[in-house]
Order: sequence, then C-alpha cells, then structure tokens
Amino acid sequence: FRYRKERYPSGSRKPNPSIHPSHTALTIELFDIRADERILRGSCCGRALVGRFTLDANSELKVTLNPAPQGSVAEINLEATNTSGSLILHWGALRPDRGEWLLPSRKPDGTTVYKNRALRTPFIKSGDNSTLKIEIDDPAVQAIEFLIFDEARNNWSVLFGLPILPCFLECRRYQITTLYFGQEEYEAARTELIEELNKGVSLEKLRAKLTKTPEATDSNAPGSESTVTTKVPEELVQVQAYIRWEKAGKPNYAPEKQLVEFEEARKELQSELDKGTSVEQLRNKILKGNIETKVSKQLKDKKYFSVERIQRKKRDIVQLLKKHKPTVMEAQVETPKQPTVLDLFTKSLQEQDNCEVLSRKLFKFGDKEILEKPKFTWQQTIWSHLYFTGRCQKRMESGRQCGPVLMGCFVTVKAPPSSILPSGSSLLDKACETSFSEYELNGLHCQDTGDAGKGTAKALLERIADLEEDAQRSLMHRFNIAADLVDQARDNGLLGIIGIFVWIRFMATRQLIWNKNYNVKPREISKAQDRFTDDLENMYRTYPQYQEILRMIMSAVGRGGEGDVGQRIRDEILVIQRNNDCKGGMMEEWHQKLHNNTSPDDVVICQALLDYIKSDFDIGVYWDTLKKDGITKERLLSYDRPIHSEPNFRSEQKDGLLRDLGNYMRSLKMEGTLIQSLRMAVHSGADLESAIATCMGYKSEGEGFMVGVQINPVKGLPSGFPKLLEFVLDHVEDKSAEPLLEGLLEARAELHPLLLGSPERMKDLIFLDIALDSTFRTAVERSYEELNNVEPEKIMYFISLVLENLALSTDDNEDILYCLKGWNQALEMAKQKNNQWALYAKAFLDRTRLALASKGEQYYNLMQPSAEYLGSLLNIDQWAVNIFTEEIIRGGSAATLSALLNRIDPVLRNVAQLGSWQVISPVEVSGYIVVVDELLAVQNKSYDKPTILVAKSVKGEEEIPDGVVGVITPDMPDVLSHVSVRARNCKVLFATCFDPNTLSELQGHDGKVFSFKPTSADITYREIPESELQSGSLNAEAGQAVPSVSLVKKKFLGKYAISAEEFSEEMVGAKSRNVAYLKGKVPSWVGVPTSVAIPFGTFEKVLSDEINKEVAQTIQMLKGKLAQDDFSALGEIRKTVLNLTAPTQLIKELKEKMLGSGMPWPGDEGDQRWEQAWMAIKKVWASKWNERAYFSTRKVKLDHDYLSMAVLVQEIVNADYAFVIHTTNPSSGDSSEIYAEVVKGLGETLVGAYPGRAMSFVCKKNDLDSPKVLGFPSKPIGLFIKRSIIFRSDSNGEDLEGYAGAGLYDRLVKVHHNFCSSLKNLFGITTKLTACFSVPMDEEDEVILDYTTDPLITDQGFQKSILSSIARAGHAIEELYGSPQDVEGAVKEGKLYVVQTRPQMGKAREDYYQVLGVTVNSTPQEIKEAYRKLQKRHHILILLATRVMHDYTLLLNEAYKVLMRN
Repeated sequence: FRYRKERYPSGSRKPNPSIHPSHTALTIELFDIRADERILRGSCCGRALVGRFTLDANSELKVTLNPAPQGSVAEINLEATNTSGSLILHWGALRPDRGEWLLPSRKPDGTTVYKNRALRTPFIKSGDNSTLKIEIDDPAVQAIEFLIFDEARNNWSVLFGLPILPCFLECRRYQITTLYFGQEEYEAARTELIEELNKGVSLEKLRAKLTKTPEATDSNAPGSESTVTTKVPEELVQVQAYIRWEKAGKPNYAPEKQLVEFEEARKELQSELDKGTSVEQLRNKILKGNIETKVSKQLKDKKYFSVERIQRKKRDIVQLLKKHKPTVMEAQVETPKQPTVLDLFTKSLQEQDNCEVLSRKLFKFGDKEILEKPKFTWQQTIWSHLYFTGRCQKRMESGRQCGPVLMGCFVTVKAPPSSILPSGSSLLDKACETSFSEYELNGLHCQDTGDAGKGTAKALLERIADLEEDAQRSLMHRFNIAADLVDQARDNGLLGIIGIFVWIRFMATRQLIWNKNYNVKPREISKAQDRFTDDLENMYRTYPQYQEILRMIMSAVGRGGEGDVGQRIRDEILVIQRNNDCKGGMMEEWHQKLHNNTSPDDVVICQALLDYIKSDFDIGVYWDTLKKDGITKERLLSYDRPIHSEPNFRSEQKDGLLRDLGNYMRSLKMEGTLIQSLRMAVHSGADLESAIATCMGYKSEGEGFMVGVQINPVKGLPSGFPKLLEFVLDHVEDKSAEPLLEGLLEARAELHPLLLGSPERMKDLIFLDIALDSTFRTAVERSYEELNNVEPEKIMYFISLVLENLALSTDDNEDILYCLKGWNQALEMAKQKNNQWALYAKAFLDRTRLALASKGEQYYNLMQPSAEYLGSLLNIDQWAVNIFTEEIIRGGSAATLSALLNRIDPVLRNVAQLGSWQVISPVEVSGYIVVVDELLAVQNKSYDKPTILVAKSVKGEEEIPDGVVGVITPDMPDVLSHVSVRARNCKVLFATCFDPNTLSELQGHDGKVFSFKPTSADITYREIPESELQSGSLNAEAGQAVPSVSLVKKKFLGKYAISAEEFSEEMVGAKSRNVAYLKGKVPSWVGVPTSVAIPFGTFEKVLSDEINKEVAQTIQMLKGKLAQDDFSALGEIRKTVLNLTAPTQLIKELKEKMLGSGMPWPGDEGDQRWEQAWMAIKKVWASKWNERAYFSTRKVKLDHDYLSMAVLVQEIVNADYAFVIHTTNPSSGDSSEIYAEVVKGLGETLVGAYPGRAMSFVCKKNDLDSPKVLGFPSKPIGLFIKRSIIFRSDSNGEDLEGYAGAGLYDRLVKVHHNFCSSLKNLFGITTKLTACFSVPMDEEDEVILDYTTDPLITDQGFQKSILSSIARAGHAIEELYGSPQDVEGAVKEGKLYVVQTRPQMGKAREDYYQVLGVTVNSTPQEIKEAYRKLQKRHHILILLATRVMHDYTLLLNEAYKVLMRN
C-alpha cells in the first residue's frame, strides 16, 4: 500500500526495471468492484453511474462517467460522502502501448506531479462531501487507475481501475495482484505495522483497517446480551512476546513470523484473562526481574526480536601470547628412613642401578623371601604387591642360590594388557606369567622381573595406588589425600602433575568409587576440597608452565565451599520442604541422604527435579536427566540412606519449587562437591551462574534459622565486567550463538591479564574462566546446525572465535595465535573479494590442523603412559584407559575447531579449484592395496607383488619400499621432499588425498587389486581382476628400480683440505663440483657462497691414524655385527665416529684453505669453536651409517664400504628466505614451466622433514615476470642462524643415476618428527640425530612464523619481484647446463644466492640412458654411436617435420648433450 503512493502496476503488467531496481514480491487480495450489470450494458452516450464503493464505515465513493464520443472529452466525476477535507486522488491513465501510468496533460486545478510517476489531485470540499472532476482528452487512454488518500488519517483506499472507452463500461476486477517494490519500502512498511501493534492495535483491527473488511464483533442484535471483554494492555503483549521469543532461544524471526508472535502472545494473555485472572495478577506474573528493561530497550531501538551484541574491545592479539613450555624434571625423592637387615643389598642395588629404594616389604615364599622394593630412576620405578593383578615387578632375594622362579599373577577378572607386561611375560587365561631373571649382587643371588611405567612419575602413581582404598571411603578422604600428594607431585615436575590429573580424571568419570557408605558432614567435604584446590591455586601462581594441566585438574574437582555453605546444604532442604508443603516421600528421603553424606550426585538430582517441574511434572524427564549423568534406580537405592520414591508434586507448588530449588542448586555448586562432567554446561548455565555469583558477590535469601551466606565480590575486576557477565547470562541459552560467543570471549579476554598476575582469590577467577570456556564450547557445538547453509565467511568467523578461545586456554599458544591472525586476514580478504582469499585460507587451515595434531600428540605422550600405568594399578576398565587421552581432546576446544575446519575445507578447495587430490608423482599403476599406519614403519620392507600403500602418515624423509608402485596418503609432504623426489625417480605413483571419504573407501579395500590413473590434478581408480594385473599390461614403468649402478672406491690423494679451484671428480662429489662450476658463470646478481672441501678418503685416513686406533677397532667390530643384519650397530657406529681425534695436519691444511678463500677460521674464536666445527665434520662422516643411506645402498645392491664421503664447507647465508627450483615442472612434466617452493628462513625446513607446506609457484619461461602462486605457506617453523659455517655431505653417491635430485646424502635431517619433535614440543628438549647430512657449526634458532606480517605474503609488489628473480635464476642455470636443474638457494636482503644445483630427475626428466638405449656404464664413444644410429634410423621421419618427430629430435639432442657432459 505504501508503494501505491508512487505507482501501482495494473493487472499482470510487469514494472519497469529501470524504475524499480530492487524488487520484493508481495501478494495482496483486492476487492471485486464489478459494477451493476445494467449500467455496464447501458447507453454509451448518456451519463452512467459506474459504481458505489465503501471507503470506511460512514463514507462511500460514487463514480460516474460521461463517455466521450469520437474526438470529444471524457468526463469522470468522483464524490466521497461524509469525509474530511483532506482527500487526495493518487491517479494515472492507462494506454495499451505503455506499461506505466501515463500522466495526462489535462489536469484539474491543484494537481501536482509525484516523482514523475503519478498525479495527485485534491478533492473539493462541499458540505459533508468531497468532489472531483477529471477530464480526459487523449483518445488513446483506455482507463484510469487511482487510489484515495486521506491525509488527516494517513489512510489509503484500495486500488480502483476505471475504463473510459464507450463500449466497455466496467470496473476492473483485482482479485490477486503481485506487487513489486524496493526493499527499503518493504522494511519501512514492516516498521509501520509493528509500531501500530506496539500502540495496541490488534492484528484483526490492523487487517480490517488495511483491507476494509469489518472486524469480528460481538453480536449487538436486539434481544442479545452485550458482553464486555477485558482487553490485554499492549505493554503486557510486548513483554509476553519477548518471553516467548526468549524461551524459543531468541531465534531470528522473519517479519511475518514477528507479527504472528505478537498475536500469539496476545492470545495467550487473553486466554488467562478469560479464565478470570485479573490484569494486575497477569502483570505481577510476567513482569519479573529486568524483563521490562529488556523490552523497552528493544522498543526504543526499534529492533524487535533481535539479539543485542556487545562491542568487543580492539586488542592486539599478541597480548594473549603465552610461551610457557612444560619441561620434564627429575623427581626428588626421599631416602628410606628405616634401615632393615637388608641394608647391604639395598645399598648395592642403589649404587648399581643409580636409584633410590623408597620402601620394602618381605613376603615368605617357602624357604625363600620375596622382597618388594619400589625404586626410582629418571625413567622408571619398580613396584609390586602380592595380591595385585600382575602389573607389578618383584625382586626375590635370599642368602643362597635360588632355582628358577615364575611369578604367577592371578586375576579374578581378566589378564593385564600386553602393553604393560614385563618382557618375557606370557598371557594365560585371565592371568599372566613372568619369569624372574637371575643375577648376583655382592654375593647375594637374586632373580628380578622386568619393569613398566616408563614415561611416568612412577613412584607417585604407585603411592596413589597404595592410598586408593582409603580414598574410596569418601570425597573428603580423597581430597585430603590429594592435598597430601601435591608436594610430591610438584617435585616430580610435569609428569607428577599429570599423575594427579589422571587420578582425579578417573574419579570424575566414575571409574573409581566415590563413597563407601562413609558418613561425613558436608562441611568436612567442603573443607577438604578447599584445601586441595588452595594447593592447586598456589602452584598455579608459582609454576606458570603447569597452568594448563592445573586448570584441567581444577575443572574436574570443583571450587570448594565457603565457610558454612556445607552445613547450609543440609539445612536448606528443610526450608524447601516447609515452604512448599512437600514433606515426606522422595524429598524426605533425599533430605536424609543429604544429612548423611553430600555427593556430586546431589547436583544431578536437583537438576533432574528442576527439569521434571519445568516439564509440567513429566516423570520421564526426571529419569532422563538422571540417566544422562549415570544415575540409575539401582544407584539411588545403593546410598547409605537410599532414595526409593519418585517425586510427586502438585501444580500449585510449581513456582515456589522452581524458585527454591534454583537457589538450592546454587548452594550445591558453592559447596563444590560437583565433579564436573562434560554435560554440566548444558544445564541452563548453572555452573557458569555459580562461578559468576562467586566472583561478583552473592547474598542468600534464607528464612528463619537460615540467616544466609554472603560472598563478597572479587576486588580489582575490570570496569564494565559485571555488565559483561550479565550479558552472558542473559544469552546463555540463545539459539543464535554468535552474540553469546563474542560475550564469552570478551569476558575471558578481560580476565586474561588478571590470571597472568597474582590477584586475590585467584582460585575463584580460575573457576570463572573454566566455566566461561566450558560454556563457549557448548555454545559452538549447539550452533553446528545454524552453520549448515551459511556463507564461508560465517564459518571462518566462527573458526577465529574458537581459535581465540583455544589460545586463552593453552600455555604455549604462539602458533595458535598466528593461526588466528591468519584466519582474520583471510576473512578480510574474502570480504574484499580478493581472488586469492580461499587459497590463503586453505594454507592457514592446513597450519591449524598441524597445530591441532601437535596438540593431540602432546597430550597423548604426556597423559597416556600415566593413564595406562595407573589404570593397570587400579584395575580400571581397559576401554576407559584406551580412550583416556582421546576423551580429553574431544572435550576441549580443539575438537570443536577440528569440526569447523572439516566443514570449510571442501568449500575452500572448491573456490580455490584445488580438487580432492594433489598428485606429486603422476604414474599410472595397478597393484594390491595395503593399508599401513606409517610409511616410516615399512620403508625397509620388500613386497613380493605390486603394492599400493595407503599410508596414514608420510613425513617426507622416508624411502619407498621395494615392490611398492604407489603411495596414497592424507599427509602433505612437500613436492620437493626426499620421498617425493624418490617417488618420481622410481616412477612410483605418489599422491595426497584430501577427501576423508575417498580415503576411507580405499582403506576399506585392503588386499584388493586396484588400478589408478592420475592426471596433474586428479586421480581415477577402479577395482580390477588379478588376471589383468598379472597380464603385465600395467605397471610398465611403475616401481622400476633405478638403473643398476656401481661405485669406484675413492682413495686419499694426500690432501686433507682443498679449495674450490681444486675440486675434481677424484676429490669431491657432484655437489661440490657444481658449486665450483657456478662461480663466475651465473649472472652477477646471483651470488654463490665461498666453498672449500675435505676430499674423499680423508675419513679413512683419519680413522687409520694411530691416535684413533681404538675407534677403528670398535668400528670394525660393529661392521661385523652389521654384516649379520644387526641393524642396531648403525647407531653404535655413528656414536663411535664422534670419538675421532683430528690429526694436526688436517687442522693446519683446513685452516689454510679456509683463510685463503676468505672464510673465517673457527679456531680464531677459541678452542671451543674449533671443537664445534670438528664435531660437525665428524657428524657428516657418521651420516654414512644413517639408516636411510645404508638401506638405500642395499636396495640397489651397492657395496656400502665403497661409499666415500667428502665434506663441502661453506659459509651459511643467513637467509630471509630459502628456495628450491625445478626448472621443469615435476608434477606435470611441462618443460616450458618452472616450479619452485619458498620458505621463510633457512632451507632446512624445506628439504628436511619439517611439517607444513612451502609457498609454491610456477612461472612460464617465456614470461618470467608473471609468477603464479599455487599455494601459500603453512609451515609453522622457520630456522634462523647467525653468521656461521655449514658442513655438507658430498659422497660419490651424488653421481649415481637415479639418486641425483634426491641424493643419498643431500638433506639435513632434524629431529625425527614422530618422536624427537614430540620431545621438543612437550618437554623443551632439543635433540638431533647423531647422523645429520648437513651440519651447521652453530645451533639454528627455531622461530614460530607470523605470515600476516611477511611482505612475501602481504606485499604484492615485493612478492612478484622475489618470485620472478627466483624463476630467472633457475632459468639462467638451466641455460648454463643445457638440461633441467634442481637448484637450491637463498634470499638475503633481496639478493639471491645459489648454494647448489644438480640435474633434475623424476617424471619431468626422461631417462636419457633409455632414450639412447645405453647403460650407465657406457663410454662416451658408445653414447655417441648410439645417438648417431638413432638419428640415421629416424632421418626420413625427421624430414617430414611432424610435431611428434620434432619433439623426439629435441629429446635425442638433450639426452646426448646431458650424458656427454656427465
């Protein structure tokens, strides 16, 4: 109707798009205004009454028409009766050739033009009536359309259509008309309607007003009695509508639904009034708390049914940074206080095993004795008990020789798990059997079992197991015991804190008994709990590196009581019974139970009663709530004072019970005996409410003897914090979680600085933060359905919120914060429609997943050993032990974050056009599918039939096992990692599958034969019969071993060190020679580091020196073990090599060559610096016996002794960035395209086994100024170093065909990322393999990378400049060598350096030996003859100049050129 003020389209005609750019459709029913049939068929020449139409109850409109003869003027007269003097005709004319209103040139006086769309003509007042005459002189006009507007009342009539042609006198009929109008008009109309409703207009009146239909009214016919109905005040309707909306979870209502809600609220209240409730009673019932304030705020802001949002403060994310890394420390244990007769044995045992005996127990065993001795070392303890289940170890001692002894471990339930059995144990039926090993100590003959419990605070766990029986008496006993153990746990360091957590967690999940019918007063439980949590609070202040684990313990324990709150629990239940007349029955039984012993079950019982009452006394709801938290009828009956009855309340008790039990719930929370379960947060925010009340202050509302408990607010809280917490409580059950999540995060961010300090009542603030965190996770999980059909920006925003919440709960959160910054930047890019936003977000998705995986691995390595060992001691169900760490992870923010990442991953891959596969080595293969956990675990295995491995984990440094033709993995090793290059060299299919469903499908086909056909971006696969595999039609190339190779043993040629000018094939490997060749030949803007070398044979010369005679003998002995396939000898040889002493001549010559080449001499900085350099040299030599290198030589049947190791010595380029270039794209084989990867810092993170992906790009060789980014970096770690020297391995294996490009010794290997990186991440221990392939003299600094401030990512101009320069350098080096090259280099302050190059191998480089039909041992003459023979054979075809033959000619030339140069 608002739209009619401007223009109304007639009939079914469409509006003009240029006039109405934004359309919203609305269907409106109009009146049938058909005129009297006699008039419609009357004379065309006389004056005709077209019709009478009702405008309102007292007014009507008369319309008459004087039809115009040909060429005359048509006259239309309108008369409105009983009207005001402010009527206006809003009108226009219709022509058959126009879709819009025509504005006639002949207009009545006073007519104005409205927005060039309609005419507005005022009626002339005449007495009580208003009249208007319109004349139409345009013969093309067929009709007019008009509306009547009463300005005084702001009232519009319906639309009229009046034909004016002589032969068709009838009013148009408008039954259903579709209106099109702008969104702005639509919103304005909605606002007007809602304002009318707010003024008290009923929906019926509003409808009647708009449609001009009479309202339904009570009958006033004669003889009937008039009834007076009390109307609901409009302010109460507004409140009731708000209450309905709040109960529904504050959803986002559509405008139509909002109108319906107002009307439903009115009906509900009217129904109450009709039942006899007075308006005042109604008002008192619904106007509670601050409900009026909330409603009035919405009315004031004109935001109806909308959730308010808090304004988050702008903070630098780095303010949330915490770098507290937990470390393992050696425990301090008291020595035995009471010596026994076995002092001699004890002392000898301590001296031999470097341990301390904590306690001893003697048991008679025939004429012998069994001595139980718990002892402590850094990694292990020994513990036993005769009646335990066999998860124990015993020492048997006597003064004479013992015969063979077996320890039989008899279990009434089941045998212990094999994972914790001592070595040599045998599992029996419900038992195990372990043999004692025999040995002699200081004349005493003894037998000893193995040990268990490695990686735990074993002595502490055994102490806990000793005390568990006492702890089961009641929660008071348990908490007091826990408090007594805090000091011992602290002295055991991180593993001690973990031990306490595991124990408390077992209790919280009901794996341990809470109470053995022991009567204890609630205040005593509360006092014990307070004591324990006070100790935890003190440790939280003093040891920030343990805060994350301490939070976990506190969340499982609860806060503890306040003064007399414990006694209040027993007393207040009496008040509830008295006030609500509910004595006897279930309530009395519960009171007796509470009087005897308050337990965590009471919180659940109270919540069940509240849910039962809210459901209008549905007893099924009562039992459902109990069962959700593990309370059954049997459990209720098992109490010392059992609960037999079900609740049975009356309807009139409802309000009072809800009020009083709600207050009682708060008291139970304050009493603190709740062991919080993962479900507790869903109970209407009860835990959160209790935590907030404790911090903000609380005063009870007791009666009679209940004087109430008062808790003062915590001092020093931020300004505005109470309002923020009030906002959180108001929205804790909203369906739309986003405003609540923002409020929760803002509250946690405000608390963060306080928790880093040492405020008063730290414990209360910690529990508040825990409650906010728990509520946040619950809200996110509740919002999953809301996120089903939203834009990706919404999911990205939720991811950023969850990351921030995770960062606030994590001790070492730097990587998480940089992930958060990345997601925020990606979100801004998406909003700005940046075409790379999805690719950028995908990189941070990958990095976030790496962070979560690292966190999960950290938890598992920290907690699972303690869970398994303590679980074995306490006889915990094995399933509960197995999933212990998994459940911890699932209960945290990491699990919710992972779920969100899984939602957006396919979206990002689709937008960025990444597909579900990344094909690293595209080879068509077929074979038997074999599913393995780790490629590392099977790298040395040989498969006797074509095998396609589906490996859950691939790190990047593994070998491809013999017989493997394909590797499929969800991991993302770099395209240029060792395993990637090796796969391409050996023509093995290697691909990453990002689709978990596809991966799961393949894993389900374990053992079946499949064929895989890859492209550069996708893979198709199908199951095939074995006969097709055996036919040999497939795998023609796949899995082929590299050509057979042989090595010539190198000799020492009399020089310990040589300069770059002396590099030759007899002295050094290809790596060193290539670096020397580059010097002076690359463009001037490309630098090459200065180099010297320790040549072939030097290691053997040093080893044969008299000063290293013992080392040589040891190595020879270990080689013998290795020859017998004792591969443990490899590690022993590496360690032995490190004992070599440097001959004086070596030191002298190396110093001369380094100084002569302009390199610094380490010894000038002191003897210690030279020792560092010498150790690095020895580590390079020792790498000859690295597992990967050793098994590589075995695989190709090389004599490992013939491998000779030179050492390339270079100055380290302290790189801003490092890169690797393949001058032919290795994935597609496109020789016109350069592929490169770039990392921040040193290149070891790129070529080594560091997690994450490098930045990757391609560049066409004919357009080197236009690099195209394929992927942004996700590597979290960058390596940086001061000016130093690096020592690189350079063996004669560098020249082997099939090894160039990956090399036997061409990678720096950091800590094994399955174990050593875990040590570093978890405990701060930095460990390197004793055999590294490239060893810097100084330790690199590991830096967590922030890509949001990296100009290579954020500055498009800088990015283009650097990437183009890298591509140009690669192209120049390829031109220099005349063949595809694998180039490594660095960028420092914008200048490029190339540190090495070698021929590129793999899919992109043809096997040149096969092209020419020669072997790797062919002489230059043989190669030349083969080349000429092929040229002659195909001479005729070449002359035809076909495209295929042209390419073949180029290939022959390239093969000949490369092989002749080599």
